[in-house]
Amino acid sequence: MEHAMKVIARIHSDFPEKFGIPRQSGLVPELRAKIVFEPEYRNADALRGIEGFSHIWLIWQFSAAVRGTWSPTVRPPRLGGNERVGVFATRSPFRPNAIGLSCVKLESVQREDGLGDVLIVSGADLMDGTPIYDVKPYLPYADAHPEALGGFAPSPKETIEVSCPPELLQKLPEGQREALLGVLAQDPRPQYQNDPKRVYGMSFGGWNVKFRVKDGVLTVLSLAETEHQ
Repeated sequence: MEHAMKVIARIHSDFPEKFGIPRQSGLVPELRAKIVFEPEYRNADALRGIEGFSHIWLIWQFSAAVRGTWSPTVRPPRLGGNERVGVFATRSPFRPNAIGLSCVKLESVQREDGLGDVLIVSGADLMDGTPIYDVKPYLPYADAHPEALGGFAPSPKETIEVSCPPELLQKLPEGQREALLGVLAQDPRPQYQNDPKRVYGMSFGGWNVKFRVKDGVLTVLSLAETEHQ
């Protein structure tokens, strides 16, 4: 019997839009996010024992990529955006069911007024407000396979050098500085773009970040607080 999945929680992260989000979970461990359960699921008993696990799986929806149609092949950025491979051989958001899977580190469980118990996690690759369908514990003896093959994406792309003037970096709250530098070091640009004159912009934690990449160095040009509507 078919069963409609329910949104049990939403994540609150520093990414209000897709651009700039790390391409996989765990690549930027300095990132912090909060998982807030929907009122129906704010039951402390549902989290009993979760503190014993260092990492958890999140099953979630690519809410910004939901489509009515699907294609059997996609163009992964890892292959330059030109070569097509089967959708089920990728982690592309454009799938028959727009479902994502991420392993994140569980930092703590905190009780917050009006929200019940929330999960503080690190290393998440989810956009702010992303619906979460389920939370499951990561089991190292069953889930870790060091000998596994990585196909056309065998290892993370090398990080890029980041240059950010200290006077700009100091504008950020201390807890966001290393996280932003870690995100930028992943080179947020589409992998097939390499225009040294182009200025890129991304939103991060309430800030608009402008940067340029030239000769393998990403230089932050400006940091400005996001205007609240």
